[in-house]
Amino acid sequence: MAGGMDMASHPAMAHARAYAPVQRARWAALADAAAEANAFYMPDMLCAALDHLAVGTAVRMLEAQRDGELIGLMPVTVSARHGRLPLRCVTNWMHDHCFFGAPLIRRGEEVAAWRGLLEQLDEADWAPGFLHLRGLDAAGANAAALEALCVEQRRGRREVHRYDRAMLRSELDADAYWETNVRAKKRKELRRLQKRLAELGTVGSRLLGDGAELAAWCGEFLALEAAGWKGAEGSALACRDEDAAFFRGACAAAFENGRLHFLRMDLDGRAIAMLVNFRHGEGAFSFKIAFDEALGRFSPGVLIEIANLQAVLGDPAIGWMDSCAAADHPMIDSLWGERRTITQYRIALRGAGRSVAFALANGVEALGQRLKGQI
Repeated sequence: MAGGMDMASHPAMAHARAYAPVQRARWAALADAAAEANAFYMPDMLCAALDHLAVGTAVRMLEAQRDGELIGLMPVTVSARHGRLPLRCVTNWMHDHCFFGAPLIRRGEEVAAWRGLLEQLDEADWAPGFLHLRGLDAAGANAAALEALCVEQRRGRREVHRYDRAMLRSELDADAYWETNVRAKKRKELRRLQKRLAELGTVGSRLLGDGAELAAWCGEFLALEAAGWKGAEGSALACRDEDAAFFRGACAAAFENGRLHFLRMDLDGRAIAMLVNFRHGEGAFSFKIAFDEALGRFSPGVLIEIANLQAVLGDPAIGWMDSCAAADHPMIDSLWGERRTITQYRIALRGAGRSVAFALANGVEALGQRLKGQI
């Protein structure tokens, strides 16, 4: 409607294939104009996740619009629990292979987009409790707009948890970055490992450039990951058909749109380490790594990260890369000097009974912190 805000909710309880190409095109156009990059919510990865990982899960696609233009997009689902508490709440959908949860909001429309999204949740009879937002950049456009809007509306907002993870953002070239951020002792050790590995045969690394090789590269990655500890514990992508299908689908869509950054390291033509990254705008997100654990004494996982450092800092189209790693990760923290603070929030929703749930969650959290401080 002219001069106003239109909002829509689309349950994706079956498959993203139910969405017409025009719908995906709208999401892609929003992603291209997003104030904050998130490759996991770009149609490349999001639609692959909806197709293969959302079966049996009621994922709703919240859209905020102004004058018919899409200005906000956030996939959400209803959680039966909030941490250890049996409190139902709405949360942004982050499946097992989603490592960043910032909604897509149009640059310049940040507060308006959040106003529309929260208003829609306030009015939704299916939305219980409060909104639990996970995986946001504490210094990002979403966090800033949310804070401003919650102050304006006197809406409850509480930070639940935060941690720092490694990221790569530098104007230095790869060699200068390597010398500046990696300890001399570690550099010496890694050079020694590179030389020892080269004694076994021809070692080389390259980025995927030929689409005809994509299927084979995906298969090699899945096999390499499944042959290691992830396969043994059942968490490798190949352990579940739907996870493998999601991986192949996301890689195919991202490659088609020029957003797949797929790197491999070979020994005599055989992949011994592979690294998959997804791009969005000038940013990139490190997704998965796999390496031959039989060659663990040569640290192939670290060596491919060195090749990745060269590739990223040597590409003028990539301004930064989020490691998507856990806090205090011993390997990547020793190579990348920058950090990104990831946070999560509890946001109050308006409506009968919701304020009670928000207050109860805050109260239990505060009590737990006090008891912990007394121990």
